[in-house]
Amino acid sequence: MGYDRLDRINEEVRKALDQIIRGELNDPRIGGTFSIPSAEVTRDLKYCKVRVSILEEARRADFMKALKSARGYIRRALGRQVELRNTPELLFELDQNMEYAAHIQEILKADEARGEAGNERNP
Repeated sequence: MGYDRLDRINEEVRKALDQIIRGELNDPRIGGTFSIPSAEVTRDLKYCKVRVSILEEARRADFMKALKSARGYIRRALGRQVELRNTPELLFELDQNMEYAAHIQEILKADEARGEAGNERNP
């Protein structure tokens, strides 16, 4: 089983999970702006680490609780959509890369503003 196959499985699982969470779950805690940037299935196809990015900070805790409580339903739906010998156990994890990128952007803007202010004083 090469990495090409594993990459294809990861992408297929990610797409299916996105579709299941957006379309089939009727939990009021799930909604708003979210994305699934990655789903990483282990080589033995037993586990899948699903990274979920949620923009609204106030909803993150409830959203993650809802996903964890619906894990069995999501796994069954995934098994129906993606044909694998074993349907992997889902491990949901909050992805904070977007917040980190925004933080770095703020630092760069502040540094750039300081640099411009220093250049104006010393022509």
